[in-house]
Amino acid sequence: MSRQLNQTATNNRITAIEVPKQEPYARTKNFKEVVLGYTEEQAIAEASRCLNCANPKCVEGCPVGVPIPTFIKLIKQNDYTGAIKKIKERNSLPAICGRVCPQEEQCQRNCILGKRGDAVSIGRLERFLADLERERGIDIPKVPASNGKKVAVVGAGPAGLTVAADLAKLGYPVTIFEALHKGGGVLVYGIPEFRLPKYIVQAEIDYIKKLGVELRPDALIGRLFTIDELLAHGYQAVFIGTGAGLPKFLDVPGENLNRIYSANEFLIRVNLMKAFNFPQSKTPIHVGKRVAVIGGGNVALDSARCALRLGAENVTIFYRRTRNEMPAREEEISNAEEEGIYFKYLSTPIKFIGDEEGNVKSMVTISMRLSNADDSGKHRVAPIEGSEVKMDIDTVIVAIGRTPNPIIQGTTPGLKTIKGGIIASDQTFKTSIDGVYVGGDIATGEATVISAMGTGKTAAKAIHEYLSNSKNSVKIRF
Repeated sequence: MSRQLNQTATNNRITAIEVPKQEPYARTKNFKEVVLGYTEEQAIAEASRCLNCANPKCVEGCPVGVPIPTFIKLIKQNDYTGAIKKIKERNSLPAICGRVCPQEEQCQRNCILGKRGDAVSIGRLERFLADLERERGIDIPKVPASNGKKVAVVGAGPAGLTVAADLAKLGYPVTIFEALHKGGGVLVYGIPEFRLPKYIVQAEIDYIKKLGVELRPDALIGRLFTIDELLAHGYQAVFIGTGAGLPKFLDVPGENLNRIYSANEFLIRVNLMKAFNFPQSKTPIHVGKRVAVIGGGNVALDSARCALRLGAENVTIFYRRTRNEMPAREEEISNAEEEGIYFKYLSTPIKFIGDEEGNVKSMVTISMRLSNADDSGKHRVAPIEGSEVKMDIDTVIVAIGRTPNPIIQGTTPGLKTIKGGIIASDQTFKTSIDGVYVGGDIATGEATVISAMGTGKTAAKAIHEYLSNSKNSVKIRF
């Protein structure tokens, strides 16, 4: 490590080590990863900023409880193998979390150093370790012999993968049933290649499979088997982690016109079916010159940035509140702004107009104003009469949220649900059916990848206790 960089880390503890990225102009022409990650030298320098607090608060902000100060200390000691093993005691998907976890709202938000400057870049350090391990060869921990108590996991998203890994490490034979032809859930169909390369997701899934987990793709539970049939045919517990894959729409005139996509359809075509690689992928997608994206979350930004890379000349995000209320990560908003994405705040469409062939050709928007905040602290919005504006548009992507797919709820008698099709559960994520647990977006509503993983860890612990017959039979820390 250079003396100059080390001196910077020692004497300038206010500013984080900047992570290398593709330049904005270059990255809008490709689907390669935007953030390039720390070098070893940069990782050590960033780790050296950690204050080694006597009472660290960062762990409290991590939904899966990664021992953050410990792994950072091991980086400073150049013990990278020990550091990644320490992370994997709690997190089986570190390369994914290091890229898409909103650390700024969780562990890094609690960092003491962040009170007077930049918090330690915990996520970037986690990514560094995971990438380094993958390059050098992933170590597969020994798992105990099978205890014969089979567990079915429905859905190979972040919650399901977490449950499967945790239970496999305890000797449970686990089978994951995945509706799509690939595992990963939202990690493969929802998050673009430039934010989360799919070979990274596959490497994490391969690690979990090497723990002894069986992955069965093209297996839609509710059609292939019901939950009751799984329980009747040898599985002693079932975990449901099917996410929130049913898109919401605006419910305005003209929304059924051609070239108005849900973000789900658009991103599945781009990410899972590789529309960006057409004609080799055999999956075309039309964007045209002018694209409107409706919404303010990470999904909206992902859709907009994909459209730009697919050749759109003008991509605008319409969000009915202000930038301050946007739920998307600040880092992703900044990346989008750098790339030339336009943002139209306090604006929402009220009508779409089509051409003679049934394709959208224009839309009418109306300006909004913020009013009082509701009980959650979120500002209500109201339209401003007389502020309508008509504009030409070639493609619209609606990214205003998703709800759970109702297939499992509709084929499982006795499974209680609450508003929005969410499966009801207690604090351990046990459902109304004995032996059936739930986690991720289908249990909580739309949330982050790491939050889904946190529910998975809680459910895995509860399943282990349920199948052990006694809460005190095996002492294990999840």
